[in-house]
Amino acid sequence: MSSTTAGPAAAPRVETPFARFVSEFAASRLALGGLLVFAVIAAVAVLAPWIAPQDPYDLAQLDIMDGRLEPGAVGATGILHWLGTDDQGRDMLAAIMYGLRTSLLVGAGSAIIACAVGASLGMLAAYAGGRTDSAIMRVVDLQLSFPAILAALMILAFLGKGVLNVVIAIVVVEWAYYARTVRGTALVERRREYIEAAQCLALPTHRIIFRHLLPNCLPPLIVVGTMQIARAIALEATLSFLGLGVPITEPSLGLLISNGYEYMLSGKYWISFYPGVALLVTIVAINLVGDQLRDVLNPRLKR
Repeated sequence: MSSTTAGPAAAPRVETPFARFVSEFAASRLALGGLLVFAVIAAVAVLAPWIAPQDPYDLAQLDIMDGRLEPGAVGATGILHWLGTDDQGRDMLAAIMYGLRTSLLVGAGSAIIACAVGASLGMLAAYAGGRTDSAIMRVVDLQLSFPAILAALMILAFLGKGVLNVVIAIVVVEWAYYARTVRGTALVERRREYIEAAQCLALPTHRIIFRHLLPNCLPPLIVVGTMQIARAIALEATLSFLGLGVPITEPSLGLLISNGYEYMLSGKYWISFYPGVALLVTIVAINLVGDQLRDVLNPRLKR
């Protein structure tokens, strides 16, 4: 009679927080699709100088005789214009690729700077309390009560056109969102035991804020930052469409839409339509990713 000996019990599989985050994020096909679309858009924007059929802002590569060609037409320079050309003979596909570079640069750059400013002030308000908290939050309330587009228009009317000026204007109108979000989270975290322990050890204030308080405020900050990138891209396009964003010598989806607006009634729809589609797809893709990040990082808000 043979006897069997039981082998050692298999060790339970331990799932790391990052693996859990990836699995929960991947549960949404819409979010994965949005992330994939955004990755493709970012890659196209970065590689535009090498994959675009022409440099649409190099006058030596343009021919005025190619102005307002229909999609699929071959220009005088021998280039097949898949999405047609605008009134200056620029290939619309190439112009959109270069315009995406400006949109992503403005969106990411303004979001990073606004996040740094707003998060710092929000944590300072929550940690210091008293008059400091009251003063910062009154400025935040005033900022949030003022229409963002109107504030940005006033700032650009003073600073003038330019990518850097657009970034500055967007930072001024967006930092308050980060400050309020971080303050709400920091008010809860500052009453926890680890903050009290750090205060009892007489650690420097900046170390408590940035080494202990900030890491626990990151989840809502990531969600707000993702959403604000899409908001910044839309705001830049609006400002450029109104003529107060980037100058006409710079690529911009808003400028492309504005350039083709006057030709819409004459049937030259593609000059505005395709840049508008590119702008819409970019914003929707970012928002899909942001929605899923919100559900994963804060399950209480999950729909």
